[in-house]
Amino acid sequence: MTVSLVCAREPLPDDGPAVFLAGPTPRAGTCPSWRPLAIQHLADQWTGPGSLTVLTPESRGGVRAARYEDQVGWETAARGRADAVLFWIPRDMRLLPGMTTNVEFGLDVGTGRAVLGCPPDCPDPQRNRYLIYVARCHGVAVCETLPDTVAAALPLIRTAVPR
Repeated sequence: MTVSLVCAREPLPDDGPAVFLAGPTPRAGTCPSWRPLAIQHLADQWTGPGSLTVLTPESRGGVRAARYEDQVGWETAARGRADAVLFWIPRDMRLLPGMTTNVEFGLDVGTGRAVLGCPPDCPDPQRNRYLIYVARCHGVAVCETLPDTVAAALPLIRTAVPR
């Protein structure tokens, strides 16, 4: 089974299974991204037919958008295109505050396409309490490890209505 990667501001596929990797994005040089490990877990766990498209808000080669609106527009369209929106929030108020992630989760929690991963050993786990509460109120899976969060997202992808 394979995964294909679509990075920020690249054309979105018209069809096929897709997952969006939502969560705080490290700024240049602050800390490593969690997304390569998520992509590896998705590749290891994907057993669906054909290729799984992984949509990431990170750019190839770290090239940032010339305009903020271009990045936000792409992320909004990509989250809308995804069969599952995997939120991984290793909250660190100094390095990975995730303020935009909070808003995105609020927008996606009621869609039936969100899963939430919040590691209890992150630097600021208390800052995830409200998201965890809201997720549970909406019946969204809440996980504590990245492999478990990936595993919770896969059934959403497999049961999605074809586009």
